[in-house]
Amino acid sequence: MSQTPTPHIAAKPGDFAKTVLMPGDPLRAKHIAETFLEDAVLVNNVRGVNGYTGTYKGKKVSVMASGMGIPSIGIYSYELFHFYDVENIIRIGTAGALSPDLKIRDLVFGMGACTDSNFAAQFELPGTFAPIASFELLRKAVSVAESGGMNYKVGNLVSSDAFYSDRPTTEKWQKMGALAVEMEAAALYMNAARAGKNALAICTISDSMVTGEETTAQERQTSFSDMVKVAMEIA
Repeated sequence: MSQTPTPHIAAKPGDFAKTVLMPGDPLRAKHIAETFLEDAVLVNNVRGVNGYTGTYKGKKVSVMASGMGIPSIGIYSYELFHFYDVENIIRIGTAGALSPDLKIRDLVFGMGACTDSNFAAQFELPGTFAPIASFELLRKAVSVAESGGMNYKVGNLVSSDAFYSDRPTTEKWQKMGALAVEMEAAALYMNAARAGKNALAICTISDSMVTGEETTAQERQTSFSDMVKVAMEIA
């Protein structure tokens, strides 16, 4: 708490709720705050990374962008957990379907997060760490999705370091049963584990590696409301 503001977050102690929702896109964070929160206040805009705090059904909730990729969410989640007394971070982002059972706009709850990143090396563990979600957040998210009649699956995400890669790996991850690929969940889960806090990645399928279907940038920014509703309900 004493190291605020940080080099990346200008908020004061107490500006963030105990639960922060983290989309990747700053414009998505703005849209979520304006659409779902009451009395939303901008608490951070360093580097254009919008962060807001307001209320949802009487609960104090924050939403702040994470940027793209493991290094970016690694920084923001670390600072929120360690310097702003945040207890729960729920990633709400997009993912590419690896499973043929997933359709555009389906939800994926990341029970685990495989990765090709070397992020875990900093912890100097005598083996391989398995990044997993908070069971309590996951259980609540599944309950909300089921009661709302939403299409969802629970399983492994793949957090990739590369959006464009010379090394085709999709088929190999599919063989291991991974559901979808994204770029942030593994670092978030590792930071939560190290800090003794809670994390969950809720992703909406924005494109499919199986069928080639994809959504537009505008759709990704404003129309993926199911995952936001789930995250708000469990915040």
